[in-house]
Amino acid sequence: MTLAAIRPGSWNLPLFFHIGGAMLLVAALVVVAAAMGAAVRRGDGALELTRVAFRALLLGVLPAYVVMRAGAEGIVSKEGVDDASWVGVGYGTADGGLLLVIIAAVLAWRATRRGDDAPGGAGRAVVVLAGLLLLAYAVAIWAMTTKPG
Repeated sequence: MTLAAIRPGSWNLPLFFHIGGAMLLVAALVVVAAAMGAAVRRGDGALELTRVAFRALLLGVLPAYVVMRAGAEGIVSKEGVDDASWVGVGYGTADGGLLLVIIAAVLAWRATRRGDDAPGGAGRAVVVLAGLLLLAYAVAIWAMTTKPG
């Protein structure tokens, strides 16, 4: 039984970018969910909150995704564990998550273009998508930290 493993120093930089990008991604998604949720609850006059959610998607979630994914590719290539189940969970969540992020960004953009009206259905959909993404990323974080198989 192995109690601890020491990884080579060359793995540190890609692992730093992967973990840092993932942390920024989750934090930006929390901002999106909170801002758009507040805008939906508030109703009329919530245009600024809707814009905050849209900007968090564009300037927070998407760049963090790129950093996280680039770090993931770097660490997988250095570790050589392409066939591990936890790597598959990470790839599946990241790839599916990108599609949902793009859909959420389009819906948030639509909500900002409605003017002073309430975000409506598009805003609710963004909140639901952000919540689903946070749940999926929680599963991926569990899989990365416990490495079940």
